[in-house]
Amino acid sequence: MTVPVVDMRGISVEFPGVKALQEVDFRLFPGEVHALMGENGAGKSTLIKALTGVHPLAAGEIRYAGEPVAFTAPAQAQAAGISTVYQEVNLCANLTVAENILLGREPRKFGRIDGRRMRARAAELLARIGLHIDPGSVLESHPIAVQQLVAIARAVAVDARVLVLDEPTSSLDADEVAELFRIIRVLRDEGVAVLFVTHFLEQVYEISDRITVLRNGRLVAEHPTAALSRIDLVSAMLGREMGLLEEIERRSGTPGQAFLVAEGVGRKGSVAPFDLEIRSGEVVGLAGLLGSGRTEVARLLFGADKADSGRILVNGKPLRLTGPRAAIEAGVAFSSEDRKAEGIVADLSVRDNLILAMQAARGWARPVPRKLADELVAKYIELLDIRPADPDRAVGNLSGGNQQKVLLARWLVTQPKLLILDEPTRGIDVGAKAQIQKVVADLAAEGMAVLFISAELEEVVRVSDRVVVMRDRQKVAELDGDVGVDDVMALIAGGGDHGVDHGVEKAVAS
Repeated sequence: MTVPVVDMRGISVEFPGVKALQEVDFRLFPGEVHALMGENGAGKSTLIKALTGVHPLAAGEIRYAGEPVAFTAPAQAQAAGISTVYQEVNLCANLTVAENILLGREPRKFGRIDGRRMRARAAELLARIGLHIDPGSVLESHPIAVQQLVAIARAVAVDARVLVLDEPTSSLDADEVAELFRIIRVLRDEGVAVLFVTHFLEQVYEISDRITVLRNGRLVAEHPTAALSRIDLVSAMLGREMGLLEEIERRSGTPGQAFLVAEGVGRKGSVAPFDLEIRSGEVVGLAGLLGSGRTEVARLLFGADKADSGRILVNGKPLRLTGPRAAIEAGVAFSSEDRKAEGIVADLSVRDNLILAMQAARGWARPVPRKLADELVAKYIELLDIRPADPDRAVGNLSGGNQQKVLLARWLVTQPKLLILDEPTRGIDVGAKAQIQKVVADLAAEGMAVLFISAELEEVVRVSDRVVVMRDRQKVAELDGDVGVDDVMALIAGGGDHGVDHGVEKAVAS
């Protein structure tokens, strides 16, 4: 029988007051892709960090290639052949591709770095994974997808026997995911063991050979992928009834008056002029591929970017949108897709993060009273099921799904009339995703206008009353009524008049 390259037995990891992992077993074999699944907070990242020497073990043993190991730092794990590629690319953007791949292992001649040999070696490693780019080019000149592949090439450079991929596809489009999977298969066929973490169920079934499921820090399932149905996988991850995952039924109520109307709004080099109406009590979905102009539309409506054409009306009156503060004062809230760079303040508490937008609207000279802050925090921790329910916990210590809930709560406390959500469920687990979708439906039922942006077409169709389709930084269509994923997909791909029976309204290209 093949010996596991990684054999973790009875692994427990504890933090003050928290048992992050409890007696978890995990095995990884050479030449397999093993998916590690679970809700945010289930213990996936903790298990990876226990393996790579970031977190010490409270109990248990790790064997690597059959021998006991006790790494105390990621550098030790990497030197042994365990390389990790995280969701946020951990490379030096201002260095060349070759310098990033061979950082710390540069070939030298007479004590100095031999640039020619370094570029040649990097080219060999890039060729091994089928990535054809100039090793002398600066890393930041390439898209995020290519940067992630460079990070994999760096792992190959150290002759990795184990490759850990933590949410590698969250920012990639379909073609980029296909290229990543091609490279994973090449490495798997060479005998590399791949530990793959993702929240995309379809990708799990496309690329993985086995699946391990964690829940609340415990091992709950380990199966060959072919033997585990999607329903059983989701049930194992959630450990509760599937009611929240049932399709959200469209409301039968009629939306109210138009809250926000955009007429010919655009920005040169960003998005072509577009018309858009968002009514109170409805969810308008914004669909399109990465780079189609979805986020650019949101930023123009919120005043984060300045439009150079058109006008915006709120409740029928022109809005002079000088910046985000003017939008907030008009009742518009915007939850950005990049919760780390533009959203949460990781070192601040849940309480301080949650009241940040309210504080900004009041002005920094008028602090939000502590009693009011405590009442609001308690309300939204309960409403959104934020875990752990500790207002003093630093947000950076929460799982991704709970960070997203804090960000959503931050804007809800301002009592907006229009809530713009850009990728609110990206990179979070199935349960948190369903909870956020239900909150969106409830808010619309209570009369709020919502603009919902997501790369997942099934999600857009499920939660939206109308769907606006973007392609090549232009609005190309609107659909309402009985809209299906195929209708939206055809329009994204340039499918002509597909879907006219569903209320398609073609936008005028400028």
